[in-house]
Amino acid sequence: MAVDGPDVAAPAELAAAVAERLPPLGRPAVVVPAGGFLRPASLRFEHGRTDPDARYTDWLDSGALSREVLGPVGPGGSGEYLPVLWDVDRDRAARAVPRPMPPRGVLLVPGALLQGVGLAFDVVVHLRVAPAARRRRTPTEQAWELPAFDRYDDEVDPVSLADAVVLADSPDHPALVLQNRWRKDPSAPHRSQARGGTLQRGREFTDPGSPSGR
Repeated sequence: MAVDGPDVAAPAELAAAVAERLPPLGRPAVVVPAGGFLRPASLRFEHGRTDPDARYTDWLDSGALSREVLGPVGPGGSGEYLPVLWDVDRDRAARAVPRPMPPRGVLLVPGALLQGVGLAFDVVVHLRVAPAARRRRTPTEQAWELPAFDRYDDEVDPVSLADAVVLADSPDHPALVLQNRWRKDPSAPHRSQARGGTLQRGREFTDPGSPSGR
């Protein structure tokens, strides 16, 4: 399951909270942050350290995330996942050892800009922060990233692709919106039917209000 959202929406915190609640329900949980699968600094910062287009297209190594995590824990995979690939602080390989996915385990991957790049998640929860709220809540030193998230909204439309959306403009008063596929609408295309790396989904919302586990 992806927990997709900008840093100000705290996707890692939500993923950790969900992971704590699942074991009593008989579903062990593993959290693998997408931030452990960023590209080396030489690639991320090739056009400078504050290039919003590079932030949008060049930071996440989606191929490595698929190869080392999503594929192995999916159908026919080895059942082992890599918890982290790249040590961003030291800018070198993390040299982590693959770990076994627990039986009936749920994998949660928190991070930003996770949709529209061909990642085969079974379920996506998108933490939506409206542009005005993003600008208000983003620290000054990260403001250069804002155009990347504007572009993400325009080109990918993550709200329409997600299975569930958390309206997170106000961190103290989030609101949940469920999409049609979450309601088991048989007419909704499966996420694996994505074309050209962009997932095709309907745009209808229910009123605010998957067993596989990736």
